[in-house]
Amino acid sequence: MSAGKLSKLETGKVRPTVQDVDLILTALGISAEAKEQFLATARTEATEATAWRLLRRMGPWKHQKTIQAIEASTSALRLFQGQLIPGLLQTPEYANAVFSLPPALPDETRVKTVAARLERQAALYDPDRSFHFLICEHVLRWLISEPLIMALQLDRLVSFSRLPNVAMGVVPLAGRMPDFPMTCFSLHDDRLVIVETFHSEITTRDPKDVQTYVDTFERFSSVALHGDPMRTLVDSIRDGYLPQQESS
Repeated sequence: MSAGKLSKLETGKVRPTVQDVDLILTALGISAEAKEQFLATARTEATEATAWRLLRRMGPWKHQKTIQAIEASTSALRLFQGQLIPGLLQTPEYANAVFSLPPALPDETRVKTVAARLERQAALYDPDRSFHFLICEHVLRWLISEPLIMALQLDRLVSFSRLPNVAMGVVPLAGRMPDFPMTCFSLHDDRLVIVETFHSEITTRDPKDVQTYVDTFERFSSVALHGDPMRTLVDSIRDGYLPQQESS
């Protein structure tokens, strides 16, 4: 968190979010009991939304740092994606393509944001933390860049899926679905959910809301392909991109 933002929080020019309070208390080493009292006050409005336009104005690479700090305090991360390859699994080329989508970031800002996103991936190699990703099959077929970049991205998925602390599932197009993939979300242990919509990022710590997302994740996980069946599906989609690249 920048010194400028801390100053605005201290002077009351900016209202702290629950995320801000949690990060500050963690950095200060506040006891668990006292921390919970402060967070209880912050949860008075347990659900908060931050518009993407505001995050862009603040600097999207700074937001990547905020997410990295939240992930650093998460032991078990569960992430559901029905829109894009999760940021923790993206190649540099795919991430660059994502941030080139409208409204595209300026070149210098995009480079800094991609670098900040890639820094987060070091967490995947921490043996004391676990990750479970669920990705809808149509995401793997969503052509947001050149076919070769898509093929390399799917190779990266297969590679990450072999890490001992990473579970990866693909929700196939075939078969009966348990729900609609209305949006993507990440579950940080059982204490925090971050939801992304077209206009904003929504954070909630309300236990009932968190449980709703836990239940949703489990329903999709029950129909997802994992392990070798998942890798076979990803490889077949990857192979489909290669002829496209050759013909182009």
